[in-house]
Amino acid sequence: MSSELIELVGFLHAPQPNVLSIALENLVGFSQAPYIHIFKTNDFQPIKDLKHLIRNQRSITIVKNALTILINLCDDSSILEDLSADESLIQFVSNSILDLSNPAADLFCMLLANLAKRDTINAIFKFKRKALNEKFSIIKSTDPNSSEKALGFGEDELENIEKARNNREEASAKVFGLPGERDIIDCLLDCFVKGHDRALNALAKFDYLAFFFSDLSRFKEGRMHFITPKFEKAEYDVVKKELLPVETGEEVYPISKLLVFSESPSKIRREGVASTIKNCLFDVSCHYTLIFNPSINILPYILLPLAGPEDIAEDEMLELPDELQFLPPEKKRESEPAILTTYIECLMLLSTTKDIRQYLRDKSVYSIIRQLHLSVANEEVQEVAERLVNVLMRDDHPEIQDPENIDKDPNEDEDEDEDEDKIVEIL
Repeated sequence: MSSELIELVGFLHAPQPNVLSIALENLVGFSQAPYIHIFKTNDFQPIKDLKHLIRNQRSITIVKNALTILINLCDDSSILEDLSADESLIQFVSNSILDLSNPAADLFCMLLANLAKRDTINAIFKFKRKALNEKFSIIKSTDPNSSEKALGFGEDELENIEKARNNREEASAKVFGLPGERDIIDCLLDCFVKGHDRALNALAKFDYLAFFFSDLSRFKEGRMHFITPKFEKAEYDVVKKELLPVETGEEVYPISKLLVFSESPSKIRREGVASTIKNCLFDVSCHYTLIFNPSINILPYILLPLAGPEDIAEDEMLELPDELQFLPPEKKRESEPAILTTYIECLMLLSTTKDIRQYLRDKSVYSIIRQLHLSVANEEVQEVAERLVNVLMRDDHPEIQDPENIDKDPNEDEDEDEDEDKIVEIL
């Protein structure tokens, strides 16, 4: 079997598109353990072939299969090292995401997220957006197996998609500015924010950029990018589909663009944004800005996923940030324990300094954590919630006497009891 598979990967540089297509289709299922070794033969030649295919193939079917294989192969450390060390690959993948007619954009997002597992991803800060000079030879929309048909687009929508492909650079320039004008990392952030509902690319949601931002923020340069204000020249109007000028000298903190997705319908976005926030909070020097700068105001975005529909005493509620007051009865708490844990850990990090600890007390953070602890039975969530209460007690806050009784609502009668290094894979 192994010899047959090794022979099969040899067809990855076959000149005939039909041979390539068959080889790739069969190799997708062997791009995970225990078969990964077949892609390391002949000094990683299959990896070189796959990189060549995603750069130069004009068949989107071939490109998608090659991308899927590369995404899965990132689970192998030696292959990931090889891929992430290729700065030209990082630049190409990033620029491909910004092609708003690219039907494989989400797969490119997944590959970029995996490349960000190594600090070589910091090379991305050197790159500007490049012009899109060539267009894909896309599968015709009349093909019943095409991406468009699979998504059920109507004829008018299909016509718009074809028009976008014929004017790729014009479409991208309207959103991101002229080639070479803006940093590619800023364009990727715009893609994530403005393209979440397929408003930019009918065939992409850009959700996996959340994981890319999360891993990028593990490194100092990445964190500094998100918490350093930048001057923005223009804003994109999705309705008018054009760039609109913003006020001269307007400063925008990149992290502020991510915060609204702390309660996104997409679990991928919620998880990635939560981790990005947490990673940025490891820089204690930025806490004051993140909390008190009105253009960021990060605390409500951390607390909202932790808050549920439970009633809170009026005096406690009125101490909460405005965004947390008078929440509707249908308010839903974050359903994923791992994301809840991440946000509680964010509060732990914010509690590093005495001034911020006192601010968290003044804003009745304890009331949110108490109700969460009462309502969520997950052991990890309970444990980190109790640790947070212990931290908030450090200065003998009089209203919190015993962390062991966190389950006890003070409004009840006294006799009542009460990875970040995960690789994205396509299975």
